[in-house]
Amino acid sequence: MTEMVQSRRLPAAAEVPVLSMRRRSSLLSCILAAMLCSAATAASAADMTVKAVIQRLVKSTREQPADFSGRDLSFLDLSDLDFKGARLARVDLYGSDLSHANLVGADLSGARLDRTVIIGTDFSGANLSGASLLRPAAFSGLTNRRDEAPQFAGADLSGARVFGRFGSGNWHGANLAAARLGIDRATYDLLMRTDLAGSDLAGANLARADLAGASLAFADLTGADLSGADLTRADLSRANLTGANLTGADLTGTDLDGTVLKSVKGLQQTKGLDTARHRATVVE
Repeated sequence: MTEMVQSRRLPAAAEVPVLSMRRRSSLLSCILAAMLCSAATAASAADMTVKAVIQRLVKSTREQPADFSGRDLSFLDLSDLDFKGARLARVDLYGSDLSHANLVGADLSGARLDRTVIIGTDFSGANLSGASLLRPAAFSGLTNRRDEAPQFAGADLSGARVFGRFGSGNWHGANLAAARLGIDRATYDLLMRTDLAGSDLAGANLARADLAGASLAFADLTGADLSGADLTRADLSRANLTGANLTGADLTGTDLDGTVLKSVKGLQQTKGLDTARHRATVVE
């Protein structure tokens, strides 16, 4: 009984920090263990190994491309692999490393590429219609380096959900019709927006695309189709829209500082043009 009473006594003042440190250490250990367990569970979610993926790619031919349709390839290191022409429809690639991978002409329709690493990845001519590409890592640092930017020239991203940093990339002739690249309407936080600054979007199809709040500063949009696009509060400063189609586009609050609008089609049929910022500096 005496021992029980003594065990319930408060520790001396000098002992309190020691116990506190021990408890903190124990708590941190538990949190770390939980995180490692969670990561291990997530990493083991893939239903194919990297070795199995490589073997299937090696056996593929132009007539019979590798087929991974519907597979779970999440959290795998697939960097530098050649998926040219491969079938990856509805594949889950969440968290996978696709840096410098060749996905030219691949079928990624409906695929999930959220949180992937796509540094130097080539998606030229790929089918990404209806795909999800949220917050991927496209650069090794805070600077948008052109030599690291993923390539989407001629790719089909119609109806895709795209959000993240893609500045200085090649989207020449890409199909982004009805794609969703806009910011969260609930917050309109312009610090968290899709970055396409300095990108080549010449001849791209952006008809009915959601580009609200997106950064398109210094982008090349010559001949692009932006008819019906939502450009609410988007940044088009110094962008070149020569010959672009803006019929029915929403320019409410859009930044037009130094924007080139020569030979633009449908400018008078746009919405919110009178509320666009820096309208006086537009080059027509």
